[in-house]
Amino acid sequence: MNILYFHQHFSTPQGSTANRSYAMSKALIQAGHEVTVVCGKYHGGVSGLQGPFIRGIRKGVVDGIDVIELELKYSNYQGFLKRSLVFLKFALKSVDIALRERCDLIFATSTPLTAGIPGIISKCFQRKTFVFEVRDLWPELPKAMGVIKNPVVLSLMSFLEHLSYRCADSCIGLSPGIVEGIKKKAGETTPVALIPNGCDFEIFNAKHIKPVRPTGIKNSDLMAIFTGAHGIANGLDAVLDAAEVLKSRGRTDIKFVFIGDGKKKPALVKRASEKGLNNCLFLDPVPKNELAGIMKGADIGLMILANVPAFYYGTSPNKFFDYLSMGLPVLNNYPGWIAEMIKKYSCGYAIEPDNPSIFADALEHAACNRTSLKIMGENAKKLGRSKFDRKKLAKKFVNWLERTAEKSL
Repeated sequence: MNILYFHQHFSTPQGSTANRSYAMSKALIQAGHEVTVVCGKYHGGVSGLQGPFIRGIRKGVVDGIDVIELELKYSNYQGFLKRSLVFLKFALKSVDIALRERCDLIFATSTPLTAGIPGIISKCFQRKTFVFEVRDLWPELPKAMGVIKNPVVLSLMSFLEHLSYRCADSCIGLSPGIVEGIKKKAGETTPVALIPNGCDFEIFNAKHIKPVRPTGIKNSDLMAIFTGAHGIANGLDAVLDAAEVLKSRGRTDIKFVFIGDGKKKPALVKRASEKGLNNCLFLDPVPKNELAGIMKGADIGLMILANVPAFYYGTSPNKFFDYLSMGLPVLNNYPGWIAEMIKKYSCGYAIEPDNPSIFADALEHAACNRTSLKIMGENAKKLGRSKFDRKKLAKKFVNWLERTAEKSL
């Protein structure tokens, strides 16, 4: 079948951001389907297209995927209003594409929530099969974070959320909490599958990868790495709090490496400089294959989020699965399904939030117990292999879309 795949933040592995949609598109193609991805210009993302934009659009084929890229730039640095306008423009242009392009199934993945609009329109006016994938629960998460407070905006977003779930022939949630959230709003009428982010063993377990340590990190140091967005949701001040505690304890052998970008990064860099935290190193985003080398040189991965209850079961963080792929033990600083897995499979440290002393204690324990840390890393990789192999999850994804299409006939 022909699948029209809407993902505003699509990226190939050459980008420095998540590439789930690329992997799922490739799996669909390998199963004999045709895929056209519609995306925007995402900061850190690489669509794979090189030609010029003509009237705000460019097209091409990337690794067998037909890609339609809209000249709509999006960045975490943009303010709320500007980002909202970009989301809305992408949705409106996507509706036009959905109504014109030949397809059998519309697939849309959030965020943003407006990604579902072309699917809703196509379902209502063309009776196309529509599958909606939810990566974050909106407006629940921005409401819980205090990012969106206007009751009118929240009501409109709740209406759009409800409409997206009810119009979809099926939905996919990336975490247990997301699946439960969809079921509460969609009721019994919309089938929902749990297909979380997964471990990319092709990138992060390649035998040719050589471990890399940034300048200033000794081989004897415990290197704790954080990869990904430096935004409000990530709560990275918690890491700097722990860095201050370790500095006060004289633990110069424990170093933090931050790789990524985001709205909060300048403030984090400034704070680290003002506090003299020479145990913190900030690096620019790098492509996944380059990131793999730095991750292989690390000792532990940091899974950090702001202490917001909506995050506990309502997120499926890519970095966690990247850490598992590389065989890195994980330090997680908030409750929920990730913390529960870390405890169950003994693959790292699950600590309470907002407690820099306990955070520092965990890292000191890791630094002084390298043998047990290595065992945790081996357990992490076993967990990734058994539960989150992306190839296996991609097969489940393909089968779900195929069954949805069959049932909607």
